Amino acid sequence: MARKYLWWLKPGEAPKPDATIVQVMELGDHGDVLRLEAALGREPLASALRRAGPGQLSPRSWVYWHYRLGLAEPGRVPRPPRRRFT
Repeated sequence: MARKYLWWLKPGEAPKPDATIVQVMELGDHGDVLRLEAALGREPLASALRRAGPGQLSPRSWVYWHYRLGLAEPGRVPRPPRRRFT
């Protein structure tokens, strides 16, 4: 899946550990999401979500995945990470 969702990487270039997970969570079709979850389980997806950087997930995906993985109660989704300029 890395080749499909991290198309800008050069052949043989290894993605960061959570990069493929987060990209599939953001851009993946239903089948790829199910394959990812079946292969890794829910905890790696939850961990990648917790470590996602600013802008990696759309606001809609951020809310969806918090609910889908049981990380938030209705109306209690944490704010997504924000970019900080110093």
